[in-house]
Amino acid sequence: MLNGSVTKYKSLLSQEEGVIQKDRTALRAGVLFTLLIMALPSAAELAVGSMDVKWNEGAEDCSKTAQPPLQVHRYNEFTFILRENPCATYEAPFMYLLMGSTRALLIDSGDVSDPQAMPLARTVRSLLPVANFPLLVVHTHGHLDHRMGDGQFAGTAGVEVIGTSLQEVTRGLHLTDWPNGSATLDLGGRTVDVIPTPGHYPSEVSYYDRATGLFFSGDFLLPGRLLIEDTAADLASARRVAQFLADRPVSYVLGGHIELDEAGQTFLGVHHHPNERVLQLSKEDLLSLPDIVSGFNGFYGKHGVYILENQNRVLVAFAAALLAILVAAGFGVRALIRRRPERLARAKRDTTPARVD
Repeated sequence: MLNGSVTKYKSLLSQEEGVIQKDRTALRAGVLFTLLIMALPSAAELAVGSMDVKWNEGAEDCSKTAQPPLQVHRYNEFTFILRENPCATYEAPFMYLLMGSTRALLIDSGDVSDPQAMPLARTVRSLLPVANFPLLVVHTHGHLDHRMGDGQFAGTAGVEVIGTSLQEVTRGLHLTDWPNGSATLDLGGRTVDVIPTPGHYPSEVSYYDRATGLFFSGDFLLPGRLLIEDTAADLASARRVAQFLADRPVSYVLGGHIELDEAGQTFLGVHHHPNERVLQLSKEDLLSLPDIVSGFNGFYGKHGVYILENQNRVLVAFAAALLAILVAAGFGVRALIRRRPERLARAKRDTTPARVD
């Protein structure tokens, strides 16, 4: 009887401690929610943040230089910029974590799927105010270097991951008039606008955070190559964004990569990014995009620091040129082979003594 009573008492005590722990968690969450709401700016002002950061540049020989795979920069108390190290992936993409009072938003999940090599999900969870804080994972577009980390969030309580197909994007982000309309995401005291920006990718979107005035442009606009697969769609997107932001404050335009050094040279397929230029672009850069894209010939061109390129057409042209070189070389070899017997016969005649009768 005594043992049974003790066991029952311990069980009741354990249940009570569990309730107390849940209450503490709820209280902590409530306090944090209140602090977040107080920290979020009013509609009349923007939350100030800092871009005073030096991004890790990778290395010429990454095997000899140990570096953290993921860099986190605190823009302000509820906005974080994450970047995958160039040694982890030469793409070195950027991701953005925005917190509201009821849920957080992660824009893009990077280029590395292995959580041991790239602890993205663990890092994001460590930045959230409480365990199991609701998180929405979205993307600027569906290229692999912006969504390979999705699997790290699979099966995690409180996490929703929106896919990158056009159907998944329009349904998950509530875009009812693609690509002309826009939508909003409510994070709790913080509203993020979703603007369709196809041209680089068919289901690409960009995000405007009303709290900070940050515009997250993915590969639609970044310091480097502007890879345009559909010129008409890209031009329409540039005009749509310029119209949307014409009367709205923009603190910075933040893209998916840095592809230029300070001298304007591009980083392509390399793990060392020395002397990178800054990530951020300005509202003026964004508003000038329609004029830049309207002058694009649909193949290749340069405009200031930007390189505009239709990658598929360039690859086709390169392949055609290579094929032409190979065909020409083949004809040359064939001609040499056909002429070789004639040369041998001529040489034999030249070295044969004249016959005397």
